[in-house]
Amino acid sequence: MFVVIFGRPACPFCVRAKALAEKLEGAGAITGFRYVDIHEEGITKADMEKTIGKPVETVPQIFVDQAHVGGFTEFDQYARDREWLTASA
Repeated sequence: MFVVIFGRPACPFCVRAKALAEKLEGAGAITGFRYVDIHEEGITKADMEKTIGKPVETVPQIFVDQAHVGGFTEFDQYARDREWLTASA
């Protein structure tokens, strides 16, 4: 499974999502990830809305194997639901 995280600089939830992806990659739960800085890449929330198909109010926006998962909280729950993480992790 490959994860793509769309985020922006100085966003605490973006930092947490990237750290979680690094942890999952290190544990072998995902094959890799890419962090996309939306400011650096010139991607707007409107651009993401077209891809996701609904309004985007916050970042990060996270995709697992091209399927939209949501933000950090949803990504964290997604990993826990698949037992990629334990409750203490």
